[in-house]
Amino acid sequence: MSELQLPTADGILEPFRFGDASPFPATADGVFNRVSFAAAHVVSDPLTDNDPWLDAAIDWDTTIAYRRHLWGLGFSVAEAMDTAQRGMGLDWPNALELIRRATDAAKADGHRKLAAGVGTDHLDPTNARTVNDVIAAYETQMEAVEAAGAPIILMASRALAKVAKSADDYRTVYGRLLGQAREPVILHWLGAMFDPALAGYWGTDDIPTAMAIALDVIAAHPDKVDGIKISLLEERWEVEMRRQLPVGVRMYTGDDFNFADLIFGDEQGHSDALLGIFDAIAPAAAAALAKLAADDEAGFRAALEPTVPLSRLIFEAPTRFYKTGIVFLAWLNGHQDHFTMVGGQESARSVIHLSAVARLADAAGLIVDPDAATARLKTYLALHGIA
Repeated sequence: MSELQLPTADGILEPFRFGDASPFPATADGVFNRVSFAAAHVVSDPLTDNDPWLDAAIDWDTTIAYRRHLWGLGFSVAEAMDTAQRGMGLDWPNALELIRRATDAAKADGHRKLAAGVGTDHLDPTNARTVNDVIAAYETQMEAVEAAGAPIILMASRALAKVAKSADDYRTVYGRLLGQAREPVILHWLGAMFDPALAGYWGTDDIPTAMAIALDVIAAHPDKVDGIKISLLEERWEVEMRRQLPVGVRMYTGDDFNFADLIFGDEQGHSDALLGIFDAIAPAAAAALAKLAADDEAGFRAALEPTVPLSRLIFEAPTRFYKTGIVFLAWLNGHQDHFTMVGGQESARSVIHLSAVARLADAAGLIVDPDAATARLKTYLALHGIA
């Protein structure tokens, strides 16, 4: 591999070479004993003549090929979630098309390893007046996703966060939706660090109080809740809530800072996983989960723990821009031919940040073809004036 001049955090250029190619297999090497969803990104189409900040142009073939990559590693796919830039460039019509195409691909491959996000993003929060507006918006998407044949992940709603006046409004909305769901759903509690418009979700900024309200919703409909994904980036809240869930209701970690320990668990239980970082670290995560299923803690930690610093960097504040690092690594690893994103989000992180992402991905053994990654990284650096 040729040498690069890679910028550091203080703006100094330092020599860098990628190490050896990733040791992790490209397809599944064992079964998992944790339910594991990878929230998958979308691949934009840079050859469409559109206004990238306003209109989403999707390369459907490459987008679906990436789902097949994740399925081949043993993961289920969490479709049309925030990792797919839902609410940050991917609108509802394109999200529904994505869900339909991915569901068809899953069926064609002979499995059902997919669940899809249902939200209210076609309803402009400024036009939402009452909880009934929010319920109607959720119902529109629920009907469409159920018709597509996908299990539901009930996403947090910006419109609900805007119009709800009390915890009872949340109980009303979720009670109505769970009561009519055809099969158990996964609830989705996304912290304000992922989306500032979701601040005060469940009717309060106090996490223990919000948790109690969410647990009330689950306790009222335990047969309609497969599990809940929480993304608060603080391990103690997830563990506390996990220990209070009804029997049979899963905790899906959405904690991209502390996922290794949460998935491993403790003497009182463990978390399953629904993670955006699994998109970027899928081969290492698959190897780790296979080791865990074989009761090999050392192998699990050896594969997964080196990815934690990378994940913490990709998801650093402003956390909502984590998608840029995810797509950057997909490009370096040859899963797509360009580094452009829906909504122009390739510009959301600096050259310093993405250079550090490349370093940590290499340290975690995630670079599939170091020569190809070097060529692509050189192109990216040259565009930023670094020869």
